[in-house]
Amino acid sequence: MTRTTTVGLGDDPGHSTGDADTDAIAALRTAFATQTAGVRRNPAPGIEERRRSLQALAQVITGYRHRIREALSADFAVHPEGFADLVEILGVAGRAAHAAEHLEAWMAPETRPAGPGLLGTAHVSITHQPKGVIGLISPWNFPFDLSLGPLADMLAAGNRVIVKPSEYTPACSALLREMLAEAFDPEQVTVVTGGLELAREFPTLPWDHLLYTGNPEVGRLVARAAAENLVPTTLELGGKCPAIVHEDSVTADTVAQIVGTKLVKSGQMCVTVDYCLVPRKDLDRFTELVTAHMRERVPGFASSPDCTGIITERHLTRLVGLVEEARSRGVTVVRTDDTGPDTATRRMPLTLVIDPPDDLALMREEIFGPILPVKPYDAIEDAVTYVNQGERPLGLYVFAQDPGTAEQLLATTVSGGACVNTCAVQAAVPSLGFGGIGRSGHGRHHGVDGFREFSNPRGVVRRGRDDLIELMFPPYGDALDTVVDSALGAAGAE
Repeated sequence: MTRTTTVGLGDDPGHSTGDADTDAIAALRTAFATQTAGVRRNPAPGIEERRRSLQALAQVITGYRHRIREALSADFAVHPEGFADLVEILGVAGRAAHAAEHLEAWMAPETRPAGPGLLGTAHVSITHQPKGVIGLISPWNFPFDLSLGPLADMLAAGNRVIVKPSEYTPACSALLREMLAEAFDPEQVTVVTGGLELAREFPTLPWDHLLYTGNPEVGRLVARAAAENLVPTTLELGGKCPAIVHEDSVTADTVAQIVGTKLVKSGQMCVTVDYCLVPRKDLDRFTELVTAHMRERVPGFASSPDCTGIITERHLTRLVGLVEEARSRGVTVVRTDDTGPDTATRRMPLTLVIDPPDDLALMREEIFGPILPVKPYDAIEDAVTYVNQGERPLGLYVFAQDPGTAEQLLATTVSGGACVNTCAVQAAVPSLGFGGIGRSGHGRHHGVDGFREFSNPRGVVRRGRDDLIELMFPPYGDALDTVVDSALGAAGAE
C-alpha cells in the first residue's frame, strides 16, 4: 500500500499547487503500479535487453543535442553550448557506453569461499539481481546529466525507473519527458512533472530504491519519508568543498584549476570549490593570480556566452546578499570583472571574499554561485584542522607539488571524493564511484559502483556433495561434539 505521509519538500515552496499536481500525483501512482506489475512479469531482464536499453539512452541523448541546448538556454537565460555538449550529452552517452561494455563482467556471479569442512563441494556466490522500481529525484543544475547518468546505472542493473526532474527547469523537464517517452516504454522508464505536492508525494511510495540529488535539508526530509516504508536511499547532497593549497603550489596553474572549476556553471555545481585555504603569507599573491587569470584568460567573462545564468532571480538576489553581508562587515571583497550583476541574464562576476569570518552566511551555507571565499592559514596542520572541524564534504581538493605532502593531506581528511592538483574531475569519470559521506550524502553511482548500488547482492549456496549440513539439525549428539571439539582444538593449536 502506498503511504501518504506529508513531507515539506520541493524545489520551490512558493509554487502554487492544485489540479495540476493532483493530476501529476495520479500519474505517479499509475506509473508506479504499472512498473511494479512489469517487475512481477519480468523481474530480471537479460544482458541483451539491458544493452538495448543503454543503447536507446545513448541514442536519444545524442539525437536531441540541439533541443537540449535550447532547453538549457531557456531555463538558465544563458548557457554555454559547448559545455552542454560535453557534460549533459557526451557525459551521459559515455556512462551508458561504459556500462554496456562492462555489463557482462558486472552481471557474472562472484564466487566466494565455501568452507569445505562444513559445505563440502557446495558452490557459494553473490548474484546481483535488479532491485525493481526505482525513484529518481534529480536537481536543476545539471538537468540531463543528473537524471540520465544515474538512469544508465539503474538500467544496467535491470531496473525500472520513474524520474522526477526539477520544477526550476521547466523547459528541460518537459524535454526529458518527451525524450524518455520516445526511447522507452513507460512500463520501463517514465517521467513525472509537477510542483510541491508531487515533490511531497514522491518519496512516500514504497520504492525498491530511491535516489535524491540536492541539498541536505531536503535530503533529510526525503530520507525521513522513505524510512516510513524502509526504502533504501542514495543521497547526493553536496556541501562546502574545500581546496587546500600548500605553500609549494601558490601558482598560476593552481589558480587556473580552481578558478576554471568555479566558473563552470557559474559555481552552480555540487563539486565546485566552495572555499580555498591558502598560506597567510601568500594571500595577496593568490588574490593577484586570480585577478590576473580573469583579466588575461577570460576578460569580460560575466558578460560572455560562456557565463551561465543563475537559475532564478531569487537565487541571484541571495548571492548578491551574501557578498553585501561580507562587505557590510568590513571584509575585503574583490570583484574580478567590472560588469555588475545583470538581472536580465542573471549573470554575475566571480567575486573573491578575503578572510571572511566563519559566522557569515557564505561560510555557513553552500554558496552555489560565483563567490570564492579565501581563508588564510599559518601552518598546513591548521588547514587540515579547519576542514575536519566542519561537515565532511562531497569533494576535497589538494594542491601540493610534493607527492608525500599530497598523500598526507588525503590521509588526514575525509570526503566523499578527492582530487590532487585539480578539482571536481572525480565526478566526471564513468568508472569511478561518485558520492558523499555524512552530511554530503551516502551511496554511490557511476560504473560498477552504480550497478551494485542499484542491485540486490543476493547470496546463493548451491549444495554439492560430502557436506556436514545435517549436523546443524536436531537431534544433536556425538557426531556434532566430535566436529566441534576438533575445530576448537585446531583453533587453539593455532
